[in-house]
Amino acid sequence: MDEKEALRVGAAVRRRRRALGLTLAAVAARSGLSVPFLSQVENERARPSPGSLSRVAEALETTTERLRAAADSARSVEVVRAHEEDGVHRLVHGRHQLSALEFVGEQDLGREFQHRNDEVMYVVEGAVDVEAEGRAHRLGRGDTLFLTGGVRHRWRATEPGTRLLVVSVAEHIDATYDSRR
Repeated sequence: MDEKEALRVGAAVRRRRRALGLTLAAVAARSGLSVPFLSQVENERARPSPGSLSRVAEALETTTERLRAAADSARSVEVVRAHEEDGVHRLVHGRHQLSALEFVGEQDLGREFQHRNDEVMYVVEGAVDVEAEGRAHRLGRGDTLFLTGGVRHRWRATEPGTRLLVVSVAEHIDATYDSRR
């Protein structure tokens, strides 16, 4: 893990702790590390050693590898060039907090999906039929469908040349929701 990644693992630690409903004090008790140190890690003011990160991961019922994978990546800019052929095109490469795919052409994946995190479907061109939680939705050019994590769904393009953009919180991220909203 390089220094930038080590510093940014704090956000992943905070997300995981909150997802479990734990306080800093509870994680400190489980890990044997101090509350001030854990606070500094979460706020990216301290860099945990491999041993400390391992203790934090164990206290959070996960692994250091999962925390690293869920870490905010260092700032980056990436250009993904357009594809002309039909098929599935990954719009974001690597393991980031955002997953984005473009489906081009006549797609009927013939299976049901259920992701643990939220997802948005946007029809760029053409039309799509979506079945979500037993209800049918017809989407046309410019329409958007939002699905919360856990919603069972399937879809198929209904016009040639359909282009569907699917954006979601990455599967390796434990998305949390603020219940106070």
